[in-house]
Amino acid sequence: MDNYIVSARKYRPATFRSVIGQQSLTTTLKNAIRNNKLAHAYLFCGPRGVGKTTCARIFAKTINCSYPGEDGEACNACESCVSFNEQRSYNIHELDAASNNSVDDIRSLIEQVRIPPQTGKYKVYIIDEVHMLSAAAFNAFLKTLEEPPRYAIFILATTEKHKILPTILSRCQIYDFNRIGINDTVDYLEYVAGQENVSFEKEALNVIAQKADGGMRDALSIFDQVISFTGGNITYRSVIENLNVLDYEYYFKLTGNILQSNVGACLLIFNEILGKGFEGQHFVEGLASFFRDLLVCKDPETIVLYEVGEVVKSKYQTVAQACDINFLYKAIELANDCDLAYRASKNKRLLVELLLIKLCQQNSPLHPEADKKKTLDPIIVSDPPVTNAPQQAVSKTENNIEKPRGNGVPGGIPVSISLKEIRNKKEEEKAVGEHVAETDRELPRNSFTREELIAKWKAYAQDIREKIHLKNTMLNISPDLKDKETVFVSVYNPGQAQKLQEESTSLVEFLRRELKNASIRMEVDITEQENTQIAYTESDKYKLFVSKNPQLQQFVNEFRLRLD
Repeated sequence: MDNYIVSARKYRPATFRSVIGQQSLTTTLKNAIRNNKLAHAYLFCGPRGVGKTTCARIFAKTINCSYPGEDGEACNACESCVSFNEQRSYNIHELDAASNNSVDDIRSLIEQVRIPPQTGKYKVYIIDEVHMLSAAAFNAFLKTLEEPPRYAIFILATTEKHKILPTILSRCQIYDFNRIGINDTVDYLEYVAGQENVSFEKEALNVIAQKADGGMRDALSIFDQVISFTGGNITYRSVIENLNVLDYEYYFKLTGNILQSNVGACLLIFNEILGKGFEGQHFVEGLASFFRDLLVCKDPETIVLYEVGEVVKSKYQTVAQACDINFLYKAIELANDCDLAYRASKNKRLLVELLLIKLCQQNSPLHPEADKKKTLDPIIVSDPPVTNAPQQAVSKTENNIEKPRGNGVPGGIPVSISLKEIRNKKEEEKAVGEHVAETDRELPRNSFTREELIAKWKAYAQDIREKIHLKNTMLNISPDLKDKETVFVSVYNPGQAQKLQEESTSLVEFLRRELKNASIRMEVDITEQENTQIAYTESDKYKLFVSKNPQLQQFVNEFRLRLD
């Protein structure tokens, strides 16, 4: 049985021309070889799997080649090239800095550098993961790296350039490797599939390239994994199943229902996605990226930013043309806000479902006559038309916001209320509070004392677990009664005020229920603190002690003490 070699090793580039996605760097290296302008130290840095070590090996082989070509490539026929290809060259040394990172390892390397090459022109030392060297090892390496023998060339490779000492960086020519583009990765996977007699769908290779995230080694590893799963017939469905990737067809279907304001269908699609084992945050991240891709595909000038196959790109273009540009802007914003709030949310599923509801509520010019009977759509009351149906009683706020009292639809299903005229968050909180008070008019209005208020206030704070900042704020302050039903809270900074305002709806409902008074309201104010100087230095502390105990100064003078 033949020994199996993974594709990442089997199809590892052996010449500069076969390196994918780094044309500018390989051209620079070939010109340096052709013009005989070689530096004594190079630093190759960039993401994993983009060809840093591969280019270092090709460069080391080429500069020792006896008969290099005019294009700067090695001949692969001389003794030096043959010995390198057979992995028996004594002029090229590789050191893994991850496991050889001590001063003794560097000293051993320095001792080897002193020995000139027996055959060939240069001794090349490739140090991989060089950022793993200790600070002492770096310092021991400085002198040799700055003034090596004329025949010694060092090539350092790293994925984390920021961890390397500036004194090392200043002694090297730095080459930054780029992530490999999706189209370049797909083209190379097509080449490998042809060599391996593997049938494939281009959309499937595109998913593999996206999953690899710019690394060719990762792409080839995934390619081998998918071949083992499919038995040599790579299809889009098999790749989605094997890699557990969320199919973009879900997002196409979801967007269609969002444009039709079909909340129920959107919730069912999300439930199906959760049933397949995907996390809600993964879904939200994918949804935000999907809307971004639609935005890119909507403009012919920016569609080049979306690197996919032509079939998939045409689908995105079709859906993008059906979406209003303002809707896409708002959808991306809502999805991003949901992603940021996901980790802190106690009810993560509800958070994502609220996102879908908000998306369905966005008014798009594509469906201005959307079904207004959907219970979750906002209702904006302005100059209501005269109809034969019984009219609901309407109350107006100071900002001319009209709100229906009671239920807005038959069957007692509550409707959400539009607050378009509210210009800032405080006015919105006030309007919501008035609406809650209106709906709770029939609840009792029992009187209560400040001590009872403080007790319920502390009880609410003790039940807060994840909002540590809010909990500490509530425990460290005590509310006052501005009048019989207005809770007045004084805080020290805008951050505390914001936290309380965000919690105000839930907190006020709790106080109303516990104190049996439906008219309770809350006001938050920021007090101005006196400018008190805090004693930081020893001299400040000494002056503070003397101000509190004047006899300390007499003690210091009597014994001729001083403060150092």
